Amino acid sequence: MEQPLVTVEQPAEGVCLIRLQRPAKLNALSEQLIAQFMAVLETGAVRTSRVIVLAGSGRAFCAGADLTEFRDPSPEGTYDYYRGPGQIWEVLPRLPQPSVAAIHGYAIGGGAELALSADLRVADETAVFGFPEVSLGILPSAGGMTRLVRMVGVARAKQLILLGERFDAAQALEMGLVAQVVAAGDAEAAALRLAGTLAAQPPLALQVTRTLIDRSDDVPLAASIELEKLAQGMLSMSSDAYRAE
Repeated sequence: MEQPLVTVEQPAEGVCLIRLQRPAKLNALSEQLIAQFMAVLETGAVRTSRVIVLAGSGRAFCAGADLTEFRDPSPEGTYDYYRGPGQIWEVLPRLPQPSVAAIHGYAIGGGAELALSADLRVADETAVFGFPEVSLGILPSAGGMTRLVRMVGVARAKQLILLGERFDAAQALEMGLVAQVVAAGDAEAAALRLAGTLAAQPPLALQVTRTLIDRSDDVPLAASIELEKLAQGMLSMSSDAYRAE
């Protein structure tokens, strides 16, 4: 029986740990792995969770898309890819619960983009990030360019993407890309601790606030502030509002 390429665990109440299990290929995102990842998201363990932690196995978080599988680089083939397997880079932001990426080793190209699609990121001291796409004649096209600009600004994003410079966990922390840097081997445990804190938060407030933060870059300042007020009016009527700690 073949070993699964994606596994799911429930290490704590309300927390779901999804692990990429293709260590021989540095967890490169093959179409088979992506299909299993999408299937895992439909399981009860994920659907009933309050927080998702995403981790890799072996020596890497994820080395990116499996480029050996791009058999049809035509415009039509590329479009079909993003309507199919390429949706993996958008699924975490679309889920109702927040997500934390536990990063060790390589998070390169599509792997870095997958990490950026999570709400929070924890990296250990072995983490190495990079966006090598321009050197391959393409660009970070799975949300990486847009998300990186929004997280670190235009100037820094140009430096990282146009030059393809690799950077370590300490640099990622300095740029605000990761919330925390921990000792080698501790990324998963640290991510689970963050997940536990998130899981203890009132779920509706967490979900609504996360959504508004994500949308704040899409609307004018005045509209964003009005959305805050409307959301506050809704949340103040929930059973969790103003609860005693």
